[in-house]
Amino acid sequence: MNRVGKKDETLIEMGLANDGEESNGPLFENLSNTDSELPCNSEIDKRHQSKDSVFFRDGVRRIDFVLAYVDDPKIEGEKKVERRREFENNLEKAGLELETEDKKESDNGKTYFVKIHAPWEVLITYAEVLSIKMPIKENDIPCTAENPLDWISWPFRLPEIVMHPEPDYFTAPFSKERQELYLIEDENTFFSPSVRNRIVFYILTRCPYGTEEGKKKFGIKRLLNNGTYTAAYPLHDCQYWKRANDPKCENERYTLYREWARFPRFFKEQPLDLIRKYYGERIGIYFAWLGFYTEMLFFAAIVGLICFLYGAFTMNENMSSQEICDSEIGGKIIMCPLCDQKCDYWRLNSTCESSEYSHLFDNVATLFFAIFMGIWVTLFLEFWKRRQARLEYEWDLVDFEEEQQQLQLRPEYEAKCTQKRKNPVTQELEPYLPLTSQAIRFCISGTTVLFWIFLIIASMIAVIVYRLAVYAAFASIMENAQTLQPIQGILTPQLATSVTASCLNFVIIMILNFLYERIAIWITDMEIPRTHLEYENRLTMKMFLFQFVNYYSSCFYVAFFKGKFVGYPGHYTYMFDRWRNEECDPAGCLIELTTQLTIIMAGKQIWGNIQEAIVPWIRNWWGRRKASSSPENLYSRWEQDHDLQNFGALGLFYEYLEMVIQFGFITLFVASFPLAPLLALMNNILEIRVDSWKLTTQFRRPVAAKAHSIGVWQEILNGMAILSVVTNAFIVAFTSDMIPRLVYYYAYSMDPSSPMSGYINDSLSIFQTSDFPDKNRPDINPENFSTCRYRDYRYPPDHERKYAHTMQFWHILAAKMAFIIIMEHVVFIVKFFVAWMIPDVPAEVKAKIKREKYLTQKILHEYELNKLKQKLCENRTTASMEKEVIATEGRVELSEVM
Repeated sequence: MNRVGKKDETLIEMGLANDGEESNGPLFENLSNTDSELPCNSEIDKRHQSKDSVFFRDGVRRIDFVLAYVDDPKIEGEKKVERRREFENNLEKAGLELETEDKKESDNGKTYFVKIHAPWEVLITYAEVLSIKMPIKENDIPCTAENPLDWISWPFRLPEIVMHPEPDYFTAPFSKERQELYLIEDENTFFSPSVRNRIVFYILTRCPYGTEEGKKKFGIKRLLNNGTYTAAYPLHDCQYWKRANDPKCENERYTLYREWARFPRFFKEQPLDLIRKYYGERIGIYFAWLGFYTEMLFFAAIVGLICFLYGAFTMNENMSSQEICDSEIGGKIIMCPLCDQKCDYWRLNSTCESSEYSHLFDNVATLFFAIFMGIWVTLFLEFWKRRQARLEYEWDLVDFEEEQQQLQLRPEYEAKCTQKRKNPVTQELEPYLPLTSQAIRFCISGTTVLFWIFLIIASMIAVIVYRLAVYAAFASIMENAQTLQPIQGILTPQLATSVTASCLNFVIIMILNFLYERIAIWITDMEIPRTHLEYENRLTMKMFLFQFVNYYSSCFYVAFFKGKFVGYPGHYTYMFDRWRNEECDPAGCLIELTTQLTIIMAGKQIWGNIQEAIVPWIRNWWGRRKASSSPENLYSRWEQDHDLQNFGALGLFYEYLEMVIQFGFITLFVASFPLAPLLALMNNILEIRVDSWKLTTQFRRPVAAKAHSIGVWQEILNGMAILSVVTNAFIVAFTSDMIPRLVYYYAYSMDPSSPMSGYINDSLSIFQTSDFPDKNRPDINPENFSTCRYRDYRYPPDHERKYAHTMQFWHILAAKMAFIIIMEHVVFIVKFFVAWMIPDVPAEVKAKIKREKYLTQKILHEYELNKLKQKLCENRTTASMEKEVIATEGRVELSEVM
């Protein structure tokens, strides 16, 4: 270990502004910058430097950040020029080194690029401020014993150098006073590029640039918003398709593209340590969660596929569809018209094909799969907690204080809150938002959210009205059109209405999403959240609540409302006293819920991949169409990255939101569609590579940020897991036809040799056509049918309780309620038992954490002891120092005992 002595240059001092205009920011005034001993820029021949380099013109100082701006006097006043001058002067006072590329050197001849380098003294100062952990000793904890079955996973592994790009170390928060303690071999490489850009970004977000309207202005975010700068970003280390010419470049981007971002590597594991090293822990934890979620989906997809195949193989054994298709049974059952006046009577066997297909999803395996998914979601969440705990240890996030890092005041909060009050903890003045202002803003925000939720409900009602209005048209057309005769068995009026309504609903969902995303950001900004964490949590809850209602409302309608409030012939229920409510197919509503779910889920995934992959590629291609003809030595690294898309502060937020909505589809309604996990699995295999490809090739390098978990999304997933048990129980009970069949099988069957024979006839009630009122009676009745059948359990017209519900109806209802209670309790008991049995943190990880803490404390105590002994050897001993040595030795012995 090379020791690095203290330097004589002036260090950066951190403090709080006390001028009454700003608090909680570093004091940038009265800071001096060291005169550089490097040659002046004018003395360097630019022609000898590779434009693809990530270093200053001297080839030594690394470019840690780049600011870009367009200086056009025609459209820009002196105000922006003064802001930039003041901002860059303050950056230099903070110790950063700047180098500007003139617009004549840029490809378009208009853009200036300000390159920023953080010297050693700046890095070590802010590393201490941000409590960044750095290596002090190589990890000596033996690795877990190899599994003899590891050879099975060999085809899915990546080379060790890719999976673990650097050794494992014991770490400790960096301290300038203890530099000798850390494994500093080279000052230029001690801090990784991701740590360097994180430190520089921290300075940029808090650097002042002047006073306007009596308020102190600061932060690169405000300068980007007002157009003073057009872009601010760290550089990729090389081009993604080839290695850099400079041997000092790490080429990590090239490695990530070759081993991770290409689709032919879809079956390989993800290089999570390299992702974390290059992009930071926050992006690393997202890909770790997405990869783990995809792995767990594999098991759900296998079981779901088996359940689907069971339905396919037993399709011909389904007695209900056999009776419907039988010309002697279903062919002689005359059904009541499905709409008023224009619809004719129809024969039950006309729905033969749709009843056969409904058995694919409505069978005994549906119940098993619903229970299985209730347990699967618990295992997924519990095992993820263990995986997350392992990552926290491996990535030095065990003692990461999210409150310390993310609960710092947002610059926007400090800028907009002019009033100040004393913090009861720090006893320092800090900005605050008065309670009355908070109440007004929350009222406006809540009203806006409720308005948009009601707008979604209104749009859903409009789609329902569409279904009711066009159903009669579809029924009339399909009955009379000779060209549709070959497919009438499959394309029933119910199915045609469901498919077109689902497509219309999907279009409305996409339009409302586009509008609400901007509204949600606007109202969250209006609330002026105090911290970054508070901002993200509020925006997350608004967006999730909106998308939950937007995506799932139509599925809830089909699952729990359609066909439940129809009435019976002669006394139908109408919406707005005009449109007659829809009826379910005689085989049940489950097939329509499956259709709805398939269209929305598949459409969302296809549209999402188009937005994530194709749109950024087209934008980048359009931006590079001129630069592509430039020689490589003229098209610089900072210009190449400038032409890429900006990932943005909310880029990861949208990725999580997309996956959580998908998680809802495969859990809340999985009882109706066992193939949903398989669709999600195929999408996620593609999603991982699309996300990695666009992040590596189409977007600028995001600023590295720390995160020790997936945050508030964990609580959302937990809530959806509990809700999914309830929804699937209700789907099996009320949407599926399973409970009525079971009641008939055990209580009403008359044929012991074939218990399900006669079920269809038993589930259809009789109506006398002469009892039709004029508004319901069909215009024509060529065969003079005297009775017709409808799906319900009511007494026949010759009974004394004419058209009233039979006792079988109440028996089925009681069975449904009993099933819901039993299923929920069984699944919840199993869920809580599994959660109790599986500890959140593995025992080996707990042992490693304790071992690392013990060794780290021992190393630090021994370091202090050696320093004190050194002072004693320099003849500066005093009684108090001897006592201090004794106390330090005692601490070392105590830590050894512990």
